[in-house]
Amino acid sequence: MTPTHIVPSIARALRLAIARGLRIPLVYNCGGYEPVEVIRLLDGIVDIYLPDFKYTDGAMAEKYSNGARDYPERAAAAIEEMHRQVGELVVDENGIARRGLIIRHLVLPSNIAGTDKFVEFVARRLTPSTYVNIMAQYRPEHQASKYPELNRRVTSAEYQQAIRWAKDAGLTRLDRG
Repeated sequence: MTPTHIVPSIARALRLAIARGLRIPLVYNCGGYEPVEVIRLLDGIVDIYLPDFKYTDGAMAEKYSNGARDYPERAAAAIEEMHRQVGELVVDENGIARRGLIIRHLVLPSNIAGTDKFVEFVARRLTPSTYVNIMAQYRPEHQASKYPELNRRVTSAEYQQAIRWAKDAGLTRLDRG
């Protein structure tokens, strides 16, 4: 669940808190399916964006995520705006994130998530040094049994291929999880 529907209230409250001395890095954790207008409300408030990028193919998003055919375009636009606002991830001397963008991407069986296209998007439309967490922990749950292609875990070979795609695209800040 993302806080999209209450962002105007969050933004107002945080502006007040910042004016009164709030001085901690603020993180916006979301599924990536965000209207750019909502992300713009957070400009100057959020320090660290932590979005998912789930699919690069609208047909896959439509099939597996409740008809969200526009997911790839919407997520790309939102993430580009996040990157414009906060840039690449900056950590302090203790390795603690202070500002920037961290994108999570879950590898799915048979490249259903479009990992090859995702890493190309990051390298070309953001920067190759954008911090990306490529995750291998997909587990078939809930209604996955309705979709034989999703009703299994990601193989080691599939995950290693995802990492190769990321490296071939020139990504330099990969977190493997």
